[in-house]
Amino acid sequence: MHAQFVLFDGFDPLDVIAPYEVLSAGGAASSGAVSAELVSAEGPREVVSGVGGLTLRATAALDPGRPGLIVIPGAAGRLGDPDEIDAGPGEVARAGQGQQDDTIPVLLGRALGTELPALLRAAVENPDVTVGTVCGGSLLPAMAGLLGGRYATTHHMALDMLDATGVHVVSARVVDDGDLVTGAGVTSGLDLGLYLLEREVGPRIAHAVEEFFAHERRGTVWHNKGPEPARF
Repeated sequence: MHAQFVLFDGFDPLDVIAPYEVLSAGGAASSGAVSAELVSAEGPREVVSGVGGLTLRATAALDPGRPGLIVIPGAAGRLGDPDEIDAGPGEVARAGQGQQDDTIPVLLGRALGTELPALLRAAVENPDVTVGTVCGGSLLPAMAGLLGGRYATTHHMALDMLDATGVHVVSARVVDDGDLVTGAGVTSGLDLGLYLLEREVGPRIAHAVEEFFAHERRGTVWHNKGPEPARF
């Protein structure tokens, strides 16, 4: 399984680093059955995160035609007003000089103004690709109109924003909707990575990585299966 981790200006670094390291460790534990790389819509470049100017380097362009996993992080910044996403190009361009000063809606709006939505659409439509998201990462494809009617989660402070896009919002740590697997708050990236290792490679590999990281996954992975629960 090859995993492409998408970087965009203002991304949350922990959303990337946590599952990246989990899957990389899974690759080592499985003798190379898992690989991971950092990508961007624009190709190889330095990408500035939304936390203190921390920068990661994308080494390749996002390839939605490549089978495997594509992981989308959220943005890091102040929550702000969702209406900021609709700001015109001029307003977005003038919105702060450092990503750490921008609101999350502005950062998402900027990303939506690149080639990323078209690439994500191709990924969502590719039956050989599973899209994973961490925290607010689910908002990017959702706001691009790609997740209507799907089951997903996001950071608890952004559940209303996700709901407004037509997604069936689930308040769970990890939500498995087949070829869409989403994680909730920032640290859920660890749980998402471990779950994907278990699902795609096997529980013994996932357990070995979990034990190595001294991190126990939290909560039940939500699937749209089984009887509808009664209200307590």
